[in-house]
Amino acid sequence: MDYAISDVPAVGPRGTDMLLPHGARGVKVVVGGFGVGKTTMVGAVSEISPLTTEETMTQAGVGIDQNPGAAGKSTTTVAMDFGRISINEELILYLFGTPGQERFWFLWNGIFEGALGAVVLVDTRRIEVCFEIITRLEDRRVPFVVAVNSFPEAPQHPLAVLRTALDLNESVPIVTCDARDRSSCRDALLSLMGYLCTLAAAQESV
Repeated sequence: MDYAISDVPAVGPRGTDMLLPHGARGVKVVVGGFGVGKTTMVGAVSEISPLTTEETMTQAGVGIDQNPGAAGKSTTTVAMDFGRISINEELILYLFGTPGQERFWFLWNGIFEGALGAVVLVDTRRIEVCFEIITRLEDRRVPFVVAVNSFPEAPQHPLAVLRTALDLNESVPIVTCDARDRSSCRDALLSLMGYLCTLAAAQESV
């Protein structure tokens, strides 16, 4: 018996796997910093199974990769992390986690391209690892917020002290979050959305 193409039932992606639901607007958001919990954050908040490129750190990287204060870290992102979260029916955020090791920084330009904004995760035990990504974001004029990740035993500093240490403009929001907790990560992303709305309103009033 012969079958026509029209007889074959159409098979498409599941609704939950579609990148951009009908009528929604997708925007790109970057999460960055080495060993500060970006892979954990993307995994915790993503509503789809996240794409990760975590690889085991081996002896081959000794003398090449610098991991200050993260001696116990055994894996690292070598390309990017990717996830998705729906803020509402009209706004979908695509999350891109940046690779942390210096030898993979050349990938940052592609990840930053077209990004609406960024969340810079900070570990207060290793504030200096965030300097490079903050500089890159400022150079490319990508708006960002700073989210202090609540690592166990990490020292607590007043936000004013952190702002000075990171040399941040007074307008840049600093929030706290737990990269393991979905609600906390969502709140950090909402802080970024609020900041972007504030910047857009300021531009319109000029």
